[in-house]
Amino acid sequence: MNNNHMPITATTDKPYLRPAKEAPMSKLPHLFFLIRSLGHGGSERQLIELVKALDTTSFRITVATFYDGGLLRSEMEALPGVSVLSFGKRSRWDVLSLLWRVFRTVRQERPDILWAYIGIAYELVALLGLVLRVRVVWGLGMSETDQSREGWATVASFRLCAWMSRLTDLMIANSYSGMCHYAKEGYASERLAVVSNGIDTDRFQPNQVARVRIRASWSVSESELLIGMVGRLDPQKDHPTFLRAAAILASQNPTIRFVCVGDGPSVYRQRLMQLAHELGLADRLIWIRSSNDMPDIYNAFDLATLPSAYGEGFANVVGEAMSCGIPVVATDVGDSAFVVDNPEQIVPRNDPVALAAAWERYFKMSSEEKVTISRKGRERIVSEFGIAQLRDRTIALIQGIR
Repeated sequence: MNNNHMPITATTDKPYLRPAKEAPMSKLPHLFFLIRSLGHGGSERQLIELVKALDTTSFRITVATFYDGGLLRSEMEALPGVSVLSFGKRSRWDVLSLLWRVFRTVRQERPDILWAYIGIAYELVALLGLVLRVRVVWGLGMSETDQSREGWATVASFRLCAWMSRLTDLMIANSYSGMCHYAKEGYASERLAVVSNGIDTDRFQPNQVARVRIRASWSVSESELLIGMVGRLDPQKDHPTFLRAAAILASQNPTIRFVCVGDGPSVYRQRLMQLAHELGLADRLIWIRSSNDMPDIYNAFDLATLPSAYGEGFANVVGEAMSCGIPVVATDVGDSAFVVDNPEQIVPRNDPVALAAAWERYFKMSSEEKVTISRKGRERIVSEFGIAQLRDRTIALIQGIR
């Protein structure tokens, strides 16, 4: 492992980490997180996991969203000691009044660190930090993107952020591939650091009872092998490669079944379902739009897979499946190869033949080999990518900018 992948060790001798009884609430360092919404997504989930892990006797925490609602909002609001507010953005055109509401609130709150997650929050936070003299942190997701698929506004925003990155105090990428990508695209490399996503290994753990229950609800017997893909229906995730690989393996093994968990635009969904029908997968493939029982879903799989074509940083689904003891075969996109840590389980992108071959290779292993892969996968997530590591590495970095 090279030095860039060495874990960061947090120290706890800073005065602002004293218990609340030694520091009045008004004196606690105030972290003010700004995010578009608290809808279901990897960045939103990681924000919740980080806020959960931070000690509210050591930090004052505010989470603000542009838009009301969101599937994860109630979970954030239930966290003790965390203030959650919304700026009530009414539409994409509600810009000027939104800017005034955010400015007024941040000026009033005077946080120690203004922390942006995703999108226009980056530019806004950078400007607020400059005007109000507040420390600025950006939380960066994903790695390389396919800009040919992006609108001009998204591309322009990315370029603007590269220039404005010099106004930040710190940018935390969730993957090493992401850090390299941002540096290559002109973001201020001296302000870039990496903290890998954290997986709740108590929530995502092996569960045989859940496995039996979910498979029964899907009418999948224990004699059948189930390969599962979890991800929104988006070209980034490359479901067509998954479906073509599934067709290859299905033609060779009648006991193989497949499941896709995730939703997306109806037109794209219909296109994928049509492709599955053309490939002869109609009776071998299960479509699940969404689920709140993701640990149980992973446990129903025999093998998890992620064939992403681009855009991944740290793919939560890889870490979550491994934490449940489910082996993963993934494309060499983002940090998946680093997380999986087994070249036999990593394949080139856009290559259904290689993907099907990797699946087949796993199923031909002995029972002992499969158990070893399962055990080592979970141990790796627990030791390197747990919530404690997310918290400690993050605290170590923000200590350095105070």
